[in-house]
Amino acid sequence: MVANLITRKGYEKLVAELQHLWHEERPEITKKVNWAASLGDRSENADYQYNKQILRKIDRRVRYLGKRLEELKIVDYSPQQAGKVYFGAWVNIENEEGEQKRLRIVGVDEIYDHHPQHISIRSPMAQALLGKSVDDEVKVTTPSGTKLWWINEIEYELPEESANL
Repeated sequence: MVANLITRKGYEKLVAELQHLWHEERPEITKKVNWAASLGDRSENADYQYNKQILRKIDRRVRYLGKRLEELKIVDYSPQQAGKVYFGAWVNIENEEGEQKRLRIVGVDEIYDHHPQHISIRSPMAQALLGKSVDDEVKVTTPSGTKLWWINEIEYELPEESANL
């Protein structure tokens, strides 16, 4: 189930990507493929081959997103989460050397854009942080060894409806 969690913002971003691919990029590339095909011999037509390859990539991503969006479970903030680290939390942490980080625990589908502050709920850091509170000490086991961190702050993004009240 953990692999199917996503924040509302992450879900909306994937929906927007699917819409963009289907309604804008795919029709544009399809026109290019049709134009290149009309020129004749496709076996030596670089425009045709290149755009056909792009079209296949778009179609693969569209199929993936269509299936994946059906499987995802959006997790919104709940007042019961206050004061503890759960999925979707922004967490400010600090180690013994004074190094500080601000991280957000998100689903695996939100990692692909390589946001520097997003960490997967599957990561060792996220697993160590889950359920902890401000001022808790967290031991994180990584391939480079065990590190100690302290939680300085926990925040959640409120859904749009709650923010406007």
